Amino acid sequence: MQPHRTASPRAMPPSRPRLRLILLLLAALAGPPAFAQGDVSTMVIATASPAGVYHATGRTLCRLLEAPCEARTSDGSAANLEAVRAGEVTVALAQSDLQHYAVTGTRGFADAGPDPALRSVMSLHGEPFTLVVRRRSGIRAFDDLQGHAVNVGNPGSGQRGTMMTLLEAWGWTLDAFRPAYALPADQQSLELCHGKIDAMVYTVGHPNPSIEQAVRLCDARLVDVTGPAVDRLVAEAPFLTRATIPAGLYGDDQPAVETFGVRATLVASADTDPEAVYALVAAVFDDLEAFKSRHPAYSDLTPERMIGEGLSAPLHEGAKRYYRERGWLADAPMDDPANEAEEPDAADEPPAEPEEPPTVPDN
Repeated sequence: MQPHRTASPRAMPPSRPRLRLILLLLAALAGPPAFAQGDVSTMVIATASPAGVYHATGRTLCRLLEAPCEARTSDGSAANLEAVRAGEVTVALAQSDLQHYAVTGTRGFADAGPDPALRSVMSLHGEPFTLVVRRRSGIRAFDDLQGHAVNVGNPGSGQRGTMMTLLEAWGWTLDAFRPAYALPADQQSLELCHGKIDAMVYTVGHPNPSIEQAVRLCDARLVDVTGPAVDRLVAEAPFLTRATIPAGLYGDDQPAVETFGVRATLVASADTDPEAVYALVAAVFDDLEAFKSRHPAYSDLTPERMIGEGLSAPLHEGAKRYYRERGWLADAPMDDPANEAEEPDAADEPPAEPEEPPTVPDN
């Protein structure tokens, strides 16, 4: 039976997110907190290092809102998910793999347990797992990293989380490196240039200025990350996909790089006010082309990908309401994490075949 579809929405003026947030702020003066359990005057978006796409995305979202908004730097995805759980931020960016671990209470979130209040808002750009090495290091493949000085990322970062998952699949521990460094993303290129490390990993959208700096100034190169371990990871994990970094992105002599990756996702707590989330979602989708023009990493975004791919947590009420108004969701129960994405109307210019958001997998 075909799911119920809402009527196509009429055109909405671009000022709607701004007006909605202004009204929300005025209402907050006489009512409960407007955004989350903390600051009622500013929407806080937890990002990551200033060197990555996460922080650029947070700043873009704040500019589109044209209302009090802070793109806050952080240690990365794991730290952001902890901040959402603690009610310290309004929304946060996180890798799709770590979103899955947080909602299921597995891997790095095993001690904290499942987060039943975690909610998805939307999926964003793809983030290939990227291995960058000094050309003189002799590293030609992931296997060659053994015995080298490698930066695996600071604790709390998505790059470290993905690296630890890959190491487990490879049958290695951090003892395989001599030594393993825990530098934040905004420092690793400099240390590669200085010869302190032979290789660095980064789960990030491309092009990335930190990687560009390493290639242009430090004679670095990008290396494929493939093999049986990667094949198993992609086959077993719904939040991982194969990825290709296009040729020529970091110089004319850079070939296409084969690897795997995750997607950047925007998350919130169920306690975050639905009106605030609705306004944020509207700021993006009311003029999606304007959002996509802000960074090359957004070039492949479509409504179907953004409301389906990489989302393990149920959709937030505010996001769900907007998607239903656009006719993009089935008429499913509001607390059902298995919402199906419908095909938007032709006027919204989506791809022909939408994909279904995944349900929360059993562990």
